[in-house]
Amino acid sequence: MSKVIYIEASPRKSRSHSSKLASIFIESYTKYHPEDVIQTIDLWSTDLPAFNDEKLNAKYSIMHGADPSDSEKSAWKQIESIFATFNEADKYIFSVPMWNFGLPYVLKHYIDVITQPGLAWSFSPDSGYTGLVQGKALAIYATGGAYDVGSETEAFDLQKPAFEGWLSFIGLTDVERLVIAPTLAAPDDVTVMEEALAVDAKKMAESF
Repeated sequence: MSKVIYIEASPRKSRSHSSKLASIFIESYTKYHPEDVIQTIDLWSTDLPAFNDEKLNAKYSIMHGADPSDSEKSAWKQIESIFATFNEADKYIFSVPMWNFGLPYVLKHYIDVITQPGLAWSFSPDSGYTGLVQGKALAIYATGGAYDVGSETEAFDLQKPAFEGWLSFIGLTDVERLVIAPTLAAPDDVTVMEEALAVDAKKMAESF
């Protein structure tokens, strides 16, 4: 039995292209893997703590091998608890809409909370940075425009490079992708694209 965590980063639910595709994938996945457990983390209904001075000071104490103060330790327990929930998974599904060419702020907030030394990553002078999270990941991207590699608009895509750089940094290098773009195309064209991606999603679910 595997545990799957679905991170939902869009507040639009059924109107979200990335969330709709994720739902199709998950529905198919449960048919192929009925014994697996799927947990949804809706970032829009999750009370994420502010990464404030005590948490930041605790982080730097840990990074420099110092002993955090009692208040810093207390603050750090919040971070450890949120990361522990994330780290329980064997597989990860992320629905990632593009906002202002980048990531939704709630997703960036979540990333900032869990990407911590000794939890998501480690460092040594000999080997450099090492990601400590293990598992498979599926990234489902939705973008209003098309930002294909080699196009004149490629530089505007601050979504996929940033997100996949983060996945790799924390250790998630076994990554599959579904990309729905451009969602601002003619409605009929978007419908055709969604139908084709739904077929792909169902096929991917079997082997994921």
